[in-house]
Amino acid sequence: MLIQWFPGHMTKTKRMIESHLKAVDVVAELLDARIPMSSANPMVEELVQGKPRIVILNKADLADPKATDRWISYYQKKNIPVVPMSVGNSKNKKKLLALIRETAEPMLAKWRKRGIKSRSVRLMILGIPNVGKSTLINFLAGTAATRTANTPGHTRGKQWVRLSEGLDLLDTPGVLWPKFDDQVAALRLAATGAIAGDVFNADEVVPELLASLAETAPWVLQEKYDIEDVHQDPQLLLEAAGRRRGCLLPGGAIDYDRAEMVVLRDFRSGKLGKLTLDPLPEK
Repeated sequence: MLIQWFPGHMTKTKRMIESHLKAVDVVAELLDARIPMSSANPMVEELVQGKPRIVILNKADLADPKATDRWISYYQKKNIPVVPMSVGNSKNKKKLLALIRETAEPMLAKWRKRGIKSRSVRLMILGIPNVGKSTLINFLAGTAATRTANTPGHTRGKQWVRLSEGLDLLDTPGVLWPKFDDQVAALRLAATGAIAGDVFNADEVVPELLASLAETAPWVLQEKYDIEDVHQDPQLLLEAAGRRRGCLLPGGAIDYDRAEMVVLRDFRSGKLGKLTLDPLPEK
């Protein structure tokens, strides 16, 4: 299997983002906290063109908290502001909005020094497909969200969402292409649901998921699927998981298709616990 993104899509997306960047003050890169590296766009630093940037580790409620702390330290050491995010968590929301304003403060200070009247901070959120961007925006904006277009102080022809007093979000898809040169990353994206099911083969994704869990969280396989030796062939791990979850055909043979779907569902729903698949990059 080769999961791929067509070059034509990348060129079109790049041009769209570059045109929108001129209208915003802060760029937020939205990552999946379970796979921060795999869900990152390979060209984001080039794309944002030096604009103040923050990283949002979304779906933190599904990720290993200790691993998330390590990823936060990783970005902080790179001087990139970062915040974990769980939709529905009001504390996370307050921290994120505060971080956006804090990141924009140097720019606001320059305006004040020049005697320029402060306007709303303008934000754009970028992220690969299905990483939770729409859900996050709806949560941040709430039911009182107001959209404005062609109003004074706003770029003509663009639509904005008022997130809070003094903070507006540019209402644009902001969809980045995934990093598919690394097929392990592609398989992990598929495991989290970031790639549609008709694009990948579960018989390749699930063994990679089980292999990742054997490396990063072996106790999960031991506790949830009664697998004692987690360092065996991933196909044998799948057989053991399928047997434990009752995925059997008449006669007792393993129903592999069903076992693959059950393991995927267990992982995506959080039934296996809070898990992070991506280890930190090697130094």
